[in-house]
Amino acid sequence: MKCFHFNSKVKNDEPRTTKSISIQSSTSPVSMSTDNDVRRSGSESNSQNVSDFSSGSSTTKNSFAVMSQRRSNLREFTFLELKTATKNFSRSLMIGEGGFGAVYRGLIRSSEDSHKKIDIAVKQLSRSGFQGHKEWVTEVNVLGVVEHQNLVKLVGYCAEDDERGIQRLLIYEYMPNRSVQDHLSARFQTTLSWATRLKIARDAARGLAFLHEEMDFQIIFRDFKSSNILLDEQWNAKLSDFGLARLGPSDGLSHVSTAVVGTIGYAAPEYIQTGRLTIKSDVWSYGVFLYELITGRRPLDRNRPKGEEKLLEWVRPHISNIKKFRLIIDPRLDGKYSLKSAHKLAAVANKCLTRQAKLRPKMSEVLEMVDGIVESAEMVMPQSDLKCSNLNTNFKLSKTESLRRRLLDLIPGGKGCLMWPKIVTTC
Repeated sequence: MKCFHFNSKVKNDEPRTTKSISIQSSTSPVSMSTDNDVRRSGSESNSQNVSDFSSGSSTTKNSFAVMSQRRSNLREFTFLELKTATKNFSRSLMIGEGGFGAVYRGLIRSSEDSHKKIDIAVKQLSRSGFQGHKEWVTEVNVLGVVEHQNLVKLVGYCAEDDERGIQRLLIYEYMPNRSVQDHLSARFQTTLSWATRLKIARDAARGLAFLHEEMDFQIIFRDFKSSNILLDEQWNAKLSDFGLARLGPSDGLSHVSTAVVGTIGYAAPEYIQTGRLTIKSDVWSYGVFLYELITGRRPLDRNRPKGEEKLLEWVRPHISNIKKFRLIIDPRLDGKYSLKSAHKLAAVANKCLTRQAKLRPKMSEVLEMVDGIVESAEMVMPQSDLKCSNLNTNFKLSKTESLRRRLLDLIPGGKGCLMWPKIVTTC
């Protein structure tokens, strides 16, 4: 997978060192995900990145020290154990492949009950994937000490250096219902019900609120998108892929200065223009995601007719008129949705997409609004509509589609549009 650099004047004046609980990582060039990688079960990487948890202040370094010194619940695996679990990394068990490397489904014995076997997703770092190594470091540091019902659980890791070379692997809980983006894609015959979409919106908001506000340190996800929201067997949504995550600003500081990375179509405009990262950057991305749930469309789709390629531009004229608003709701729902709750969800999205970052709500406030929408919808929807048992999960991406890699650049648009630097160079 190629990496891309924005031609930006942002200067990253912070020291760029990565700390790890098990291995030291050096710096690497900044890159931009194209979000055209294989979708997957488990937590496969599709963003090459710089995952340096550092800044120019000692306060931030101390904050990271507090985080990394916490007791880790991770299980350390040997490479031989993982070979056995994945049948020697059989291609028949491969469930995804991206910039980081390949992801395999595996089976291991539970550490709590040796008679019980559990499904896992094993992400194997490509030996030539330097930036994948940096993501490996970040994921171990973050998910090794942070657990929540709406974050994909990291079970353990493997780090071995021997005559075979460097082996870096991550072991996650297996997420059988793949990503939200998979189910919104027109390539699949089934789609998510409206009730399930509302539940996913709430689960995702809960996960972000936890990262932003419910710990004694703050984590900015920085790559929030539908392909990084995975679904377990009960259709609970969980955030995955923390390779771009950063610690929030130190006390007394308003932002973290960093090079611009992320996924095109989701990144907040002020972050793109200045490199100043805050939790409100994630709030913007969440607003984009809500319109994905409402419309079933990608943030940027060059296969759409002219005028419909950029999601935020396309929905803008339809928002204020309830009759026009019906036209943007995902036709795959076949009319089986609550127009009232859809309009309310769009109102929440609009608050998240306020151009001035300071005026956007916090994720705890967003969660409260979405909670109200979900509760109101549950009161009027038949119980049978709240289930997803008829969704078909036995689908596969075509090999051609799964390997596509394109850089999609946004052109300057109207007031509500994202504006990206015009010049893009490949590394």
